[in-house]
Amino acid sequence: MNGSIDAHAHWAPKAYVDYAHKIGGSVSLGPINPLMSDLEARIKWMDSRNIKTHVLTLSGSMPWQWASQDHANQLARIVNDAAIESHKAHPDRFVAGAAIPMRDPNAALRELDRVSGAPGMKAVHLPNSVEGIDYIFEPAYRPFLARCESLGYPLLFHPLDGVANHYGGPERLAGPDFINNTLGFPFETATTATKFVFSGVLDQFPDLKILLPHAGGCFPYIAGRIEHSVKKGAVAAATTLKQPFRDYLRRFHYDTLAYYPETLRFMIDLVGADRVVIGTDNYAKMDVDDPNALVKSLNLPASDLELILHTNAKKLLSL
Repeated sequence: MNGSIDAHAHWAPKAYVDYAHKIGGSVSLGPINPLMSDLEARIKWMDSRNIKTHVLTLSGSMPWQWASQDHANQLARIVNDAAIESHKAHPDRFVAGAAIPMRDPNAALRELDRVSGAPGMKAVHLPNSVEGIDYIFEPAYRPFLARCESLGYPLLFHPLDGVANHYGGPERLAGPDFINNTLGFPFETATTATKFVFSGVLDQFPDLKILLPHAGGCFPYIAGRIEHSVKKGAVAAATTLKQPFRDYLRRFHYDTLAYYPETLRFMIDLVGADRVVIGTDNYAKMDVDDPNALVKSLNLPASDLELILHTNAKKLLSL
């Protein structure tokens, strides 16, 4: 089948859920859609919507904010081993972003090295930040980034759930109205993207690949404002950037989870159809039932539609 590749699809293998419950993580995991673990039912769901491949990653409830380091190491091993076996069983349907116990850069690198080159392992999956700490820009993580670059594994980012991880602090976004997700997650991703530019990491690792979730969060829509701050001399790092700010927009890939067709069209016009992949958040609270519908509604040229549905993801993930 010539279906799409969904690069932002969540899962929770049974062995992972069982171990998380055993060590006291039931509340953090929250309710879990059966399709998160039942791969046979998931394949039927995918077939009914013309999706060929899911890139399996944990959701925002990933355990790195609450698990001890030893437990985090074990949880990562459980998830990654399950992903490898899922790919072996269904090689055309499932590949994975490696679960990484990222609180310790040495543990993160060890797990990456353990699974690198394993069947179906095509990316790494990381939280944007943990409890307000943008850990990935700390010098201790440079060897990890270098290894990702050398492997050709893209970084698949996703914000973390949990009050301690609310963007701007719990006093700003906590409450029953869910703005910790609807506002906080896009702010989080915009911060990550901007810091990748201003930290010099993109210049230091010119072949590093990064996929921003949720249609890039706020980043594509405030990029002009950020660039204007560079031109006005407000950015200390501006003198060390090796490229014009706008060129860095195309250093990232972006998924299609924009919800409004007008928003998705703007993003495609800004960054180019060759930087956009299907992403759905399935099967989390903010997911979509028809993964390909939004991009198809734009009536794009056939060549652009083909890029977004599968060609870009095939290249990004070396499928």
